[in-house]
Amino acid sequence: MKPLRVAVLLSGSGTTMQNLIDLSKAGKLPIEIVLAVSDRPNIKGLEKAELAGIPAEVVRRDHCISLQEFSQRIFGWCRQFKADLVIMGGFLRLIQIPDDFQNKVMNIHPSLIPSFCGKGFHGLNVHEAVINSGNKVTGCTIHFADNQYDTGPIILQKVVPVLDDDTPVSLMNRVFEEECKAYPEAIQLFAQGKLQVNGRRVRILN
Repeated sequence: MKPLRVAVLLSGSGTTMQNLIDLSKAGKLPIEIVLAVSDRPNIKGLEKAELAGIPAEVVRRDHCISLQEFSQRIFGWCRQFKADLVIMGGFLRLIQIPDDFQNKVMNIHPSLIPSFCGKGFHGLNVHEAVINSGNKVTGCTIHFADNQYDTGPIILQKVVPVLDDDTPVSLMNRVFEEECKAYPEAIQLFAQGKLQVNGRRVRILN
């Protein structure tokens, strides 16, 4: 199988991207990360891209006059590097998905959407809210991105129990363990052509 050409969008440490890099190098995921795009300069994610020999670009929202320009510049780079799939790995900005990338942009969120998601729900904020709510389970969600925060068609969800002695950090770490399994699984299904989108629903084909 020809490796899937993947672009990664990131805003921070790049831990999700590093997981994909490691799996690709180990021959466990049929992808080639051809581009990393950040909305922030001087972040650890860009350092990880450089160490892995991945071309990287910075597109700052405050250097663009509109959301449309910001999105166009990001996807312009994705087109230039011929990305088949765009992965959002801790990318905290809203973007507009152009027609040629519909159902070709994936996002991961550290809760079971539609709970504890949307603008402002990221990082430890999510896990603190889960614990404070008294929920007994949480997890992570992989979905196709649309033009809103965390509202696109859901591909996969993984459930994580909330323990009585959990802190936001301990819960975040256990959810991240599932994220490291769920994202590669969703990408593999995409690469195999097994994801069929019908409105709000994603069917996984046999």
